[in-house]
Amino acid sequence: VSAFRPSDDATTFGFLVPSNFMAVTSLRKAAEILTAVNGERELAAECTALADEVAGALQQYAVVEHPEFGKIYAFEVDGFGSAQLMDDANVPSLLAMPYLGDVERTDPIYENTRRFVWSTENPYFWRGAAGEGIGGPHIGVEMIWPMSIMMRAFTSTDDAEIRDCICQLITTDAGTGFMHESFSRHDAADFTRAWFAWQNTLFGELILKLVNDGKTDLLNSIR
Repeated sequence: VSAFRPSDDATTFGFLVPSNFMAVTSLRKAAEILTAVNGERELAAECTALADEVAGALQQYAVVEHPEFGKIYAFEVDGFGSAQLMDDANVPSLLAMPYLGDVERTDPIYENTRRFVWSTENPYFWRGAAGEGIGGPHIGVEMIWPMSIMMRAFTSTDDAEIRDCICQLITTDAGTGFMHESFSRHDAADFTRAWFAWQNTLFGELILKLVNDGKTDLLNSIR
């Protein structure tokens, strides 16, 4: 249970789904380290048992039926049937779950969720003259976070989609050469935080990943 999101905003419901998925992954990694490095098999077994319990709860309580997209993961739930259907740009997010290794990219529920969060059904998805992407209540309406565009590229299996994301990222820096926290969907020159190390680092990581994935031709095609 968490009172706050990665953005530092208060949660609506106590169980933040992307963070619980990340907790499952982290517990399994901890169990592996405890077994292989520390020889703490009892503690490793406790981590694995808790991971299994949370993973089961996510499938039981975090999956909801959307009238347009089918079964999707909610952003937050209370465990009693209430759910918050949205996504926030800050990671961990629903969009970023395969990036963190929390779900398989081919998970059909994730596929549906990905289509939902990158649509106007997500109350924090914005599209305008400057670009399109996900924001969040932390900055407010009509502000797109480059982080969401990066996570779309990180989790994409389509070169055209990846190329579109990179083009958006390099054309929404307002001529500064840096990624910003957010920019207005109407005008990228209207941005928050001239320097935001998290976003700049993620952009560098994304470019390195594409190079390592053999997509230099894709990058070189962008002018």
